[in-house]
Amino acid sequence: MIRPATPKDLDALVRLEAIFPGDRMSRQSFRRLLKRDSASILVYEEDGEIIANSVVLYRRGSPNGRIYSLVVHPHAQGRGVAQALLKKVESVALSKGCARLRLEVRADNHAALALYAKLGYIPFGQIDGYYQDHTPAQRLCKVIS
Repeated sequence: MIRPATPKDLDALVRLEAIFPGDRMSRQSFRRLLKRDSASILVYEEDGEIIANSVVLYRRGSPNGRIYSLVVHPHAQGRGVAQALLKKVESVALSKGCARLRLEVRADNHAALALYAKLGYIPFGQIDGYYQDHTPAQRLCKVIS
């Protein structure tokens, strides 16, 4: 089940984020974004456990939404969870008036790049040294309207 996150999900969001080695969102960031109209956090829940989440940021008056984070628990990877979550993200972004979604993804994350390409996200640039370990980021965009 995919649903909007609530403050009750804060501990689960932080636990899921802690699985990954770097560039993590803090508890404080999640807490702040859960309260903002300019952000949407969706969770993918299975058997009562949050196994994935997405964070999308919006700017008033901008046609672009920014997928700030998309995390899938390692045991749930390869099962279509990210794809389902992205389709829901696109639907929510459309309902908020977005025409495009943009994101950055590690240039060495070949599985994520393949998924985004499959779903119609197109590269439009790279940012050198973007991540904490200085890995470059590939910038992607998709027209959703």
